[in-house]
Amino acid sequence: MPALHACIDKILLPYKSLLANDFDKYRNHVGRVYLHCLLLDSDEANAEKYAIAAVFHDIGLWTAQTFDYLAPSIAVSEDYLHHHNRQEWMDEISQMIYWHHKMTRYKGPVLTTAETFRKADWMDVTLGLMAFGISRQTLKQYRDQLPLLGFHLFLFKRAAKYFLKHPFHPLPMFK
Repeated sequence: MPALHACIDKILLPYKSLLANDFDKYRNHVGRVYLHCLLLDSDEANAEKYAIAAVFHDIGLWTAQTFDYLAPSIAVSEDYLHHHNRQEWMDEISQMIYWHHKMTRYKGPVLTTAETFRKADWMDVTLGLMAFGISRQTLKQYRDQLPLLGFHLFLFKRAAKYFLKHPFHPLPMFK
C-alpha cells in the first residue's frame, strides 16, 4: 500500500481535540479516500490536492457541528489554502469537496480531480460496492491497513438523527 501524503497528518493533527473520539476513524477515512484517488488518477501533480481535499471534505461535521457540512468544510479548506499560499487551488479543491457526494458523474470544471475524488469517497462509503474498476481485494487491503473503526456507523447515526429532525428534507450533502 502506498504511504499517505505527508500533509495529511500535518493538517489533521490540529483538529485532534475537536474530533476527539472520532479522530482515528476520520483519519482512516481520509487516508482511504486519498489512496483511492491515487488508484484512479496516477498524475502525481494531483496527489497533494487529493490529500488536502480528503482532510477537509467532511471536517464541517465537527467544525460547524452540522450535518449540512459542505459549505463549512469548503470554508475551512479555503482558509487553509489561503494561509499556505495555495490560493490557486481554492476553486479546484472547493469543487472536489462540494461535489463529492454527487450520485452521478461529475461533468463540470476540474473534471479529472473532482470526478476522481467523488469516486474515491463513494468507494469508501459503500465499502467497495461501488469500485469503479478497482479490485475489491485492493480496497479490502486498504480497509485492513486503515480500519473503519466505526466510521460508517458514525455516519449512519448522524444521518438517522438528521432525518428524524428533518423528515421532509433530503440529506443536505447530496447533490
